[in-house]
Amino acid sequence: MKKFLGFGSAALALLISGCAQKNVVYGKPDNTPYDTKACNKALASGSEVLKEQKIDKIVVFKSKRKLYTYKKGKVVDVFRISLGKNGDKGPKVAMGDYKTPEGDYCIVRKKCDPRLYKSLMISYPSARDIALAKEKGVDPGNYITIHGQPKWNADGHGDKYTLAHDWTEGCMAVSNSAMDDLWCAVEVGVTIEIHA
Repeated sequence: MKKFLGFGSAALALLISGCAQKNVVYGKPDNTPYDTKACNKALASGSEVLKEQKIDKIVVFKSKRKLYTYKKGKVVDVFRISLGKNGDKGPKVAMGDYKTPEGDYCIVRKKCDPRLYKSLMISYPSARDIALAKEKGVDPGNYITIHGQPKWNADGHGDKYTLAHDWTEGCMAVSNSAMDDLWCAVEVGVTIEIHA
């Protein structure tokens, strides 16, 4: 594991710690954010979505670690994903369970993320999720997204490793190049189905 792309245990610690962890490079905090100014400017104007690339649905199969995009019932793209470290051990029920939700949701927000490149926030928790959590006496958590890679992997040199391991707190992580494709194709309101 120490030979992991020259990053050693620091990179492994980042992957194990989940998507809320600060970026770590060579064992030291890396507080340099992604430059979000141009991203936020395009987002504010709505110019980040390319009309010819727009999709109308996302479908995730957690067991396959795959995210499919659809337009008018036809598959447009397929992307490899990482999940929460307990992502395929049933649906998310509680904050901190490191599980990825299952069910029908939609994209409610797009964010230029200073830590994880860009993110697409989903409408978790749903009324069903809230009721299940209440029944179990737990907080369902929130802020589940499809997001890009941590700063140390901005250029994608570690994608082979990060996409082969589940390391988020319940989010679905894609490569930054995949996020660029999604960013141009997804508008707020697009539906997302997440299956086991």
